[in-house]
Amino acid sequence: MAQVEATTERVVAADAEKVFDALADYSGTRAKVLSEHFSEYEVREGGDGEGTLVHWKLQATSKRIRDCLLEVSEPTDGELVEKDRNSSMVTTWRVTPAGEGKSRVVVTAVWNGAGGIGGFFEKTFAPKGLSRIYDAVLDNLATEVEG
Repeated sequence: MAQVEATTERVVAADAEKVFDALADYSGTRAKVLSEHFSEYEVREGGDGEGTLVHWKLQATSKRIRDCLLEVSEPTDGELVEKDRNSSMVTTWRVTPAGEGKSRVVVTAVWNGAGGIGGFFEKTFAPKGLSRIYDAVLDNLATEVEG
C-alpha cells in the first residue's frame, strides 16, 4: 500500500485568526463552506476545534462515497487535524499569515492507498479529484470570511 496525498492551497483576504476560527467552527461555519460533495453532516461531540467529533459522507466520484467520522485535534497554533476513525485518512488544515489582512490556507489529505493496479489508478487520479473538492471548499471559505 502506497501513501496517497492531495494538497490544495489558497490565499484568502482575511486575517489568519478569523480564517482559522471559521474552519474550527464545526457547529456553524464549517457546514456552510462544504461543497456539494459532502452530505449527512453532523457534529457528534464538541463543535469548536479540539475535541470535536464530526461525521459526513464524502462523495469523491459518482461511485465512491466515503463514510467519515473525524476526530479533530489542534496540535499547533493555526493547525486543525481531522483523523478519520473509519479509514486511514488524515486531513490537516494549516492557516498562516500571508501579509496584511491575508492568510494562506493549506489543506493536505493523506491515506493508505490500495495495492496493485487499483492503487496505481488511485494514486494517479484521487489526488486531483480531492484537490478539486477542497478547492471548492476553499472558494466557499473565502466567500464566507472575506465579506
